[in-house]
Amino acid sequence: MREWTRQLRTRAARPGPPGFPRLPDLEGPRLRLLPGTRRAQRRLLRWAVALCVLALLPTTWLRLTQDSRVRSEQDVPSEPVAMVFGAGLIDGTPSPYLAHRLDAAVRLYDDGKVRVILATGDNSRTSYNEPGAMRAYLVAHGVPDSHVVLDYAGFDTWDSCDRARRIFGVDQAVLVSQSFHIDRALALCKAAGIDAYGVGVDEKHDATWFASGTRELLAADKAALDIAVKPNPHFLGRREPGVTRALAAPPVARQP
Repeated sequence: MREWTRQLRTRAARPGPPGFPRLPDLEGPRLRLLPGTRRAQRRLLRWAVALCVLALLPTTWLRLTQDSRVRSEQDVPSEPVAMVFGAGLIDGTPSPYLAHRLDAAVRLYDDGKVRVILATGDNSRTSYNEPGAMRAYLVAHGVPDSHVVLDYAGFDTWDSCDRARRIFGVDQAVLVSQSFHIDRALALCKAAGIDAYGVGVDEKHDATWFASGTRELLAADKAALDIAVKPNPHFLGRREPGVTRALAAPPVARQP
């Protein structure tokens, strides 16, 4: 290897035919990826560890403070409302993750754990109606249409929680989402004034699951900020009586 490098340097030093460029100088300055001294390298390592710890603090705090509120579908206490958070559409229908959340909400409704389902999601443009697709799925799976309430401005978890409390008057609920998201949803709803329990939907630990879990690291930082600042949602608007009316309505036989 050394002999090959020496020959290449020798050829680079020779002038080539007229009009041909010379090879680049192989003796130029080298790019340093790490500090030159051991002391500086140790200092860099300490900073890297400190940054990793800081990045994980919000996620750890969410897990430690909210895990006691996460229950199974069988053990979760009965509450008036189930809140289902949007998780995307594919060709206008619920994505697999969203369908699994809705399936869990249907089971909670069938078991009498909840009486009304609040479907909260994104309808920021006419071509994308997440709550509408959620309602269609729930009704197709037997939940009476009169017991499904839609929030069209649940653009993120904080907006969904804050609007559920301030717009729809929800103060007790069962939250339904995947396990990697449920702690954050519980913390944000608690900050919004909702006494909630959570049902974490199990998923296969595939690439999508790991990518979503990695995203939660950044989302946890935003959640900590939302809890501290409690900003207004993107759209607040006037109060809506949909949940109150649905709870006051007489029971409806399950659709076949």
